[in-house]
Amino acid sequence: MCLITFAYKSHPKFELILAGNRDEFYERPTRKAEFWTKEGFPNILAGKDLEAGGTWLGVHEASRKWSALTNYRDTSIKKEDPPSRGELVLDYLKREKSAMDYLGDISKKAEKYNGFSLLLWDENGFYHYSNQNKKVTRIEPGIHGLSNALLNTSWPKLDSAKSQLEHVIKKEDFGKEDLFKILLDERKAEEEELPVTGIPKELEKAVSSIFIKTESYGSRCSTVLLIDKEGNIDFTERRFEPGTSEVLGEQHFEI
Repeated sequence: MCLITFAYKSHPKFELILAGNRDEFYERPTRKAEFWTKEGFPNILAGKDLEAGGTWLGVHEASRKWSALTNYRDTSIKKEDPPSRGELVLDYLKREKSAMDYLGDISKKAEKYNGFSLLLWDENGFYHYSNQNKKVTRIEPGIHGLSNALLNTSWPKLDSAKSQLEHVIKKEDFGKEDLFKILLDERKAEEEELPVTGIPKELEKAVSSIFIKTESYGSRCSTVLLIDKEGNIDFTERRFEPGTSEVLGEQHFEI
């Protein structure tokens, strides 16, 4: 994914309220969110990157674990022939390991990958790890966000998403549509507010909105994940026609 905002232990009904966009090249083949029964993992619910075989966000039905990934954008840091970062989410969901044990394993090989930030959730807690600062952070209650940098790095679109989420969840009748509306925000940052990640300014501007539309790259799907106080999970993925916000399809699961 490329932008995730979430409220953790900040609502009377929900333990977690998460909304995120996956941005990717339009030509990259992708499978909609579904249970991975064909692959022999019937408890894993996730979309699939059909080019590299991994995923960007997934849930394990039996253990209630979930994980999500964003790429870290810094053109000065590039590995030669790195493994796919999407395998990190998938591997966590496949294995019967706690988040902390898995992070112990990941830290030993994190340097092999291009930059990433990883969110991991299990019955013991909620964590963030990046191979850029090599630090495990136990996430505290509150409104948080993750884009193509470290947790809560102040980029205009992430600050906006967090602010909108904080406002929305205070509404007595807030619902999923309020969250999807945040994810459709196409407002771009002012030039002086743009982060410096090594890409041309024109491109930095083009990808500075929450919902991205360029000629070849943009927001492919939005996901809303809700976990209530009883541990029930509501997972909704909304997919878009390339280069537009026209809905191509929607998948909804309650587990």
